[in-house]
Amino acid sequence: MDALDGIGDTGGIGVAGLLAAAAAAGWVDAVVGGGGLVLIPALMMAFPNLPPSAALGTNKLTAVAGTAVAAVTYARHTRPDRSVALPAAGLAVPAAAFGALSASSLPADWFRPVVMALLIAVAAFVTARPAFGTDLDPDAVGRRRRLFAVGLAGCGIGFYDGIFGPGTGTFLIMTFTGLLAMEFLQASVLAKVVNVGTNLGALTVFAAQGRVIWLLGAAMAVCNIVGARLGAGTALRRGSGFVRVVLLVVVAAMVVRLGVDQFG
Repeated sequence: MDALDGIGDTGGIGVAGLLAAAAAAGWVDAVVGGGGLVLIPALMMAFPNLPPSAALGTNKLTAVAGTAVAAVTYARHTRPDRSVALPAAGLAVPAAAFGALSASSLPADWFRPVVMALLIAVAAFVTARPAFGTDLDPDAVGRRRRLFAVGLAGCGIGFYDGIFGPGTGTFLIMTFTGLLAMEFLQASVLAKVVNVGTNLGALTVFAAQGRVIWLLGAAMAVCNIVGARLGAGTALRRGSGFVRVVLLVVVAAMVVRLGVDQFG
């Protein structure tokens, strides 16, 4: 699918609102992840007859551009740990591709309750430990924990992003913060690099299956890049405390959204 033929007239927010949503999604994704929470519902509102698979595929095209720009912006100011970022991103590409291939065989209803429970646990943990993710020492982490973090982020979360996706950025940040004793800002830098891999892997599959609207996705990608640049710049200026607050807000929004999808 490379055009909007057969989808019908726009409804709800229209194309202009959709482009604005793409910019907002880029900002959210750059700071803490979760841009799909903004963009996928916006796609479905703008084009009520759009197949969900096309919404997912087009979202991946948009997101891979924004996350790549955010990763580069972060890397210019905060050097990522390449011994973690590169192998995790490399593993994430095939893992997410395999997840995308498996997406049609496992219903979303299976994932939503589990993901909601995990997100609630994340929010409770971060709220109960105000110092978590703000003052840590990654140099004290041993080799085994680093290897486990690479495998979990690249294979486990990469597969999850391909097969379902909501909360991927949050789970990556929590993995790197918890296992590698990083500050939220440092963990967000690594999360962006790995997220490029997950988006690229899933996009490859969706594109091969004809589930990407290329012209619309390219237009949204431009807006997503603008939002990503602004989001990365904001996070760099405001620091880990700001990222922590945004993480909690985004997690709460994701729980509400998943709850509406599951029970509403």
